[in-house]
Order: sequence, then C-alpha cells, then structure tokens
Amino acid sequence: MKLYARQQGEGEHLISVHGLFGSQENLGAINRQLARKFKVHGLDVRNHGRSPHDDAMDYSVMAADIIEYLDDQQIEKAHLLGHSMGGKVVMEVALTYPDRVGKLAVMDIAPVQYGVRRHDDVFAGLSAVDLEAMEKRADADRALRQHVEELAIRTFLLKNLYRNDEGEYRWRMNLEAIRHNYLKISAGYSGDGCFEGDVLFLRGSHSDYILTEHRETVLKHFPKAAMREIAGTGHWLHAEKPELVARTLMRFLES
Repeated sequence: MKLYARQQGEGEHLISVHGLFGSQENLGAINRQLARKFKVHGLDVRNHGRSPHDDAMDYSVMAADIIEYLDDQQIEKAHLLGHSMGGKVVMEVALTYPDRVGKLAVMDIAPVQYGVRRHDDVFAGLSAVDLEAMEKRADADRALRQHVEELAIRTFLLKNLYRNDEGEYRWRMNLEAIRHNYLKISAGYSGDGCFEGDVLFLRGSHSDYILTEHRETVLKHFPKAAMREIAGTGHWLHAEKPELVARTLMRFLES
C-alpha cells in the first residue's frame, strides 16, 4: 500500500507515525522540530488521513506498509518514531524487520494487550454524526458532544472531516475498517522477536498506558530500552509539552 507522506528536513531518515483516528498532522509540531536535524517522513497509516483505505488493518500489514514505503524511497535504514497505535506499528517494524531500523522511539504505549476498551465513546460519537444532513462543521461537534465531552478530543477527531469535490462532508478515516479491526488494533505483540538496538519509551506522568507491570514485556523484546517520563502530561504528551518532548527525542536520536 502506497502511504501518504509529508517529507521535511535533511539528514538521517526518520519515520514518524501517528496514533488511532489521527494523521501525520497530529505530530506536526514534533516533526517540524526534528526536521532541523533529520529528514522526517510523516506518514498517514492505512485507513487514516490521505492514505488509501483497505479492509485489512493489523500490525503485520501496517508494518509491511512502512517497509514498502522505505523500499519505494530507496531507504535502507531509518529511525522510527510512533505515538500510541503508531508506537505499536513502529515496534512491529523493529521486531519484524530489525535490519531496517536505526533507533526506535515510542510515545506512551507498550507492546501489550489493553484489557479495557478505550474508544467506545469515540465510535458512538462519530457514528452519531449524520454526514448527509450536515450543513456546517458545528453540526458534527454538536453530535459528537453527546458522547465525547472533552473539547480537545472532539477537535482532534474533527480534523478528519473534509468536503469532497461535490461539497459533501466526509471522514478521511475509514471508520468501518477501524471499527471492524479494533480488537486487532488493541492487541499486544505476540511474537518472540527481539530488537537489539537503542530504544526510548516516553510516557506521560498522568497516563496509564505504560505501567510498571509492562516492564518485563518491554525488556523481553527491547533489552536496551530506556524509559523517560514527561511530567505533567497524559497520553497526548507530544501535544501538551511539544518542545520538551522534541528536545528529549532529539537528544536520544543524536546520542
């Protein structure tokens, strides 16, 4: 699958991968700062952003998409950065294709199965939006608000809304494919792969996505993993403290 990418900067190649319901624009502030020293490739994963839609959506196919992109760009090896679902994607790449990866940076996710469904309210809110009846974007926000109270999350989700050539409102993401594959997206890594390279895990101090009980699993697959906590942030650490996160990533990638 040919993924959409925004390239910026010069230097060693760095692949940047967003999370669920997002696009490469969500890591834009981080990507711009990292582009001062690296050639950053901000990718839209399948069924997201401007990349193609497909019924299949598990980590093996998403990792293969990244490798296809590297091959198309004639990139032998690149550093990888991913947030949330994107973190699981880049971990899958490193564990399956370790020779193609330099350093690996993972933001606020662990290679584990999460027992709690975290997005049922989001699915309900997105499904409540009647695209055919919409006259303005505020109509979508009004429908979403019945299920998603947080303004920041609604704003994030509504970035997926656009008008097609006929002037009709549509979602850029493939909502049905995401819903159908949700359990696969929530899954942890089940293989026995091991990435021996340098790895940095960043976690938000208020987030519960990376916990003490995940340490054994992390080190099993990433024996050189280091952990850094970004104080005063939650799961969206890159949006809450972008300059600190970017500096931390830059130090790791340049060291």
